[in-house]
Amino acid sequence: MKILIVGSGGREHALGWKLSQSKKVKKIYFAPGNAGTLSIGDNINIKVDNINQLAQFAKDKKIDLTFVGPELPLSLGIVDQFRKEKLLIIGPTKSASRIETSKIFAKKLMAKYKIPTAEFAVFENKKAARDYLKTAKFPLVIKADGLYAGKGVMVCQKYQQAQIFLNQLSEGRIIIEECLFGQEVSFMVATDGKDFISFLSSQDHKRLKDKDLGPNTGGMGAYAPVPFVDKKLVKRIEKEIVAPTIKALDKEDCLYQGILYPGLILTKTGPKVLEFNCRFGDPETQPLMMMLKNDLLPILISTVKKTVNKQQLIFKSGSSVCVVLASAGYPGNYKKGEVIKGLNKIKDKNTVVFHAGTSTKDKQIVTNGGRVLGVTSYGKNIKQAIKKAYQVIGKQGVWFKKMVFRKDIGDKAISKL
Repeated sequence: MKILIVGSGGREHALGWKLSQSKKVKKIYFAPGNAGTLSIGDNINIKVDNINQLAQFAKDKKIDLTFVGPELPLSLGIVDQFRKEKLLIIGPTKSASRIETSKIFAKKLMAKYKIPTAEFAVFENKKAARDYLKTAKFPLVIKADGLYAGKGVMVCQKYQQAQIFLNQLSEGRIIIEECLFGQEVSFMVATDGKDFISFLSSQDHKRLKDKDLGPNTGGMGAYAPVPFVDKKLVKRIEKEIVAPTIKALDKEDCLYQGILYPGLILTKTGPKVLEFNCRFGDPETQPLMMMLKNDLLPILISTVKKTVNKQQLIFKSGSSVCVVLASAGYPGNYKKGEVIKGLNKIKDKNTVVFHAGTSTKDKQIVTNGGRVLGVTSYGKNIKQAIKKAYQVIGKQGVWFKKMVFRKDIGDKAISKL
């Protein structure tokens, strides 16, 4: 099969790496890809939001299967367009993607079908939200409707902080909801709109600095599985959150096929949904692909062939950890073009460096984004996985000038052992 993967990040590199191990995959194209994806396929200079050009490429190259990594093309209706042109593509339609692209749609769906989430109120504009905040009790969570690349949400401890955050948002509808407390967990499933199968639980590290300090980012690292999400809790998440959500979407005439990813918080009264995503998480995908034993390709195809109930996911025992190396200044302004060194020093087959913001220049690999690399290791336990990942970061291994990274990825797993 010839595969097209839409996207340019660590998630897409990890998915391509895993799919390249399938005996059925003969060729992989990435649009637009990065310096790392060049080692397993061809990069195509087409932006993720250029749906017509992507569809034309898929037709010209007789692509057998397209997989969409990021949410933006899904929100623009890439699945609808490809299906109209009789092209096989994995992912939810534009309508079903609203589970991520409209936080208000998601919250109202959860309220209607009694899917556990935080209490909330919707405001049509920033002025209405400001008026409400004058008499509200803090802490509160403020969310902008729509896609903000993970930066449209703020936990506000005080009124002044809420005002500053509101000023940073563009005009539009706002959600204000109660602040929930507990450990956050990522939980991804593959679904055909009726049945689903669950990947291992994972945990992202959103804040820039150790101990969950600093600004929110796209994710500074992740590990899988989460030791405090046991089989009993998995069953509860599936029964109370995943199954009802898939059923609710179908009832609302939004048949959901692809990867569904509820971001959860484990409260004292049980798991609740913080937000939904309509695709694989990044960087959670990196450790998940390291842990997955069986072929990913049949799993993906089953979501559109409506044969998920005939599939199973088989994972290694042990753990995997991904540590993101980012450019100085991220998630704000950052410099590009720093030469990345030491990528050829890694000899351990249980450590893979997935590329995110990288490109090539003068036959060298250089930085080309905020999140640059995801050093991902597998170990027989979480401590070993953490040790393996960190021992190849720095001048003795992989490094670039002024790189920043968290030094506590996976620590929450150890503290719960």
